[in-house]
Amino acid sequence: MSRFLDKFRLTPAGNLPDVSLQSANSILPAAQPEWGSLDLTLDGIVLLDDKAVILDANAPALEFLHTSLSAISGYSLWDVVPEEVAKQNEEATELALDSADRHSFIAHESFENSWVEYTFRRCPAGYVVNLREAGPAQKYQRLLEDSKRYNQLIFEANPNVMWVFDRTTLRIFAVNQAAVKFYGIARKVFMTLGMEALFPQGEGAELLRSLQTGKEEQSEMRLCKQKKMDGKEVLVELAWSQVKWDGHQAVLVSLADISDRHLADGVLKRANAELQKTLVAQQVELKNVRHDLLTFTQAVSSDLQDSLHVAHGFAARLAEKYSLVLDDQGRHYVRRIQASISQLAKLVDDLRTLAQLPLRSGVPAMVNLAPVCLSLIADLRKRDPDRDVTIEMDSRLMLVGNKGLLTTAMTCLLENAWKFTSKKTEAWIKVGLLPGKAPGELVLLVADNGAGFDPVYSGNLFTAFQRLHSSADFPGNGLGLAIIKRVAQVHGGTVWAESPGQGGASFFMSLPQGEASAS
Repeated sequence: MSRFLDKFRLTPAGNLPDVSLQSANSILPAAQPEWGSLDLTLDGIVLLDDKAVILDANAPALEFLHTSLSAISGYSLWDVVPEEVAKQNEEATELALDSADRHSFIAHESFENSWVEYTFRRCPAGYVVNLREAGPAQKYQRLLEDSKRYNQLIFEANPNVMWVFDRTTLRIFAVNQAAVKFYGIARKVFMTLGMEALFPQGEGAELLRSLQTGKEEQSEMRLCKQKKMDGKEVLVELAWSQVKWDGHQAVLVSLADISDRHLADGVLKRANAELQKTLVAQQVELKNVRHDLLTFTQAVSSDLQDSLHVAHGFAARLAEKYSLVLDDQGRHYVRRIQASISQLAKLVDDLRTLAQLPLRSGVPAMVNLAPVCLSLIADLRKRDPDRDVTIEMDSRLMLVGNKGLLTTAMTCLLENAWKFTSKKTEAWIKVGLLPGKAPGELVLLVADNGAGFDPVYSGNLFTAFQRLHSSADFPGNGLGLAIIKRVAQVHGGTVWAESPGQGGASFFMSLPQGEASAS
């Protein structure tokens, strides 16, 4: 038994007629009158009865089948050939021979990795089957047919709506199941339609013009309408591609229904338009409010400054001219009045600074803050000449920003550090620049060994009028750190603070570094 026959279960036929290859003489070509000479040809020949049972076979055929005649006589040919060949071709061959005298197919035998051409012809006894090794052309033809079959399966199972029409006649001759369901048109009816039947109001003309020019092999997605069986028109995204299909110069059309998406887009656009109107109205209102607030702040600060200037002048005159007639208690009251006036004047200045900061943003430029800091520290030493504070600072503090706003922020930071180190016998203040977490970002650092703060309340540090220390110990109005935060925000940065357990505080201001102005 051959290696192939070991794989199959063979069923003997019943009583077999006494037929040999010699009895097939009438159907063989005239070029081969001697049947014995057929064993010399490379073609295998198998004689079957009308039930496809093997009656006889020549030597080349037995080599193709890898067996002997005695082992296969009386068995169906489909039980002898490899199972994969029988499974793929038995039914199709029987159907073909019901209406034709000849049928051929090419099969791939995976066990031997070979391609064999089978040709069936009718004869008086039943059928003569020629077996021959398929050449490259036949192999490629089989592969091409397989590819066409796979493409057809992909086309039919594709969830996108697809149909094909002839470029010349415009008749639709292929349609997938998704298209049948989408249009509500039966497949048989589809095959009677021209492509223009699916385009309402002549919208298919653009597609036809593109085809007639011949410049485009395929199109980009385009919006158009399609008409269903019930007359309903829907908006779709359509694309097409010129293809060869079963010998036709054809066009493959693919489309997606976007009606629901279009409706949703319309609702979204209307909502966006309403939102944009509301936003514009709120921006105008906010601009008016800011203008009114600025006007109010300027008016109030101007009136307050005038009044405070007058009050400060009278208090100074009182202390100067009438100090001799005032007792110690009276002179103490005068000093309290002067201190309160100075504190209130500083509060007015800081409020005005806080309100006007956004209007002072200006154009960023390269700034060296080192000279600015040295000048501010010199002013602090003049105001408090008895103090000895060590300053640690780089010789250059180069960064991009608004010089006026950064000067305001450094004034608040250094005054804050100077104030909270006032009770230290060996006070120090550090100023420096650190690389930020984001690319191109710098962090301005001001640290001191002063009183520090409780980290639990660090979230309140940069809020206006929030103080973590008594004004009796450290005077102030609680606006300095709020001003620093506003400066950082104007620059697109942030602020934060840290205070270690042993005292002291470090304040950080991140500053994104954009391009400096050329001016």
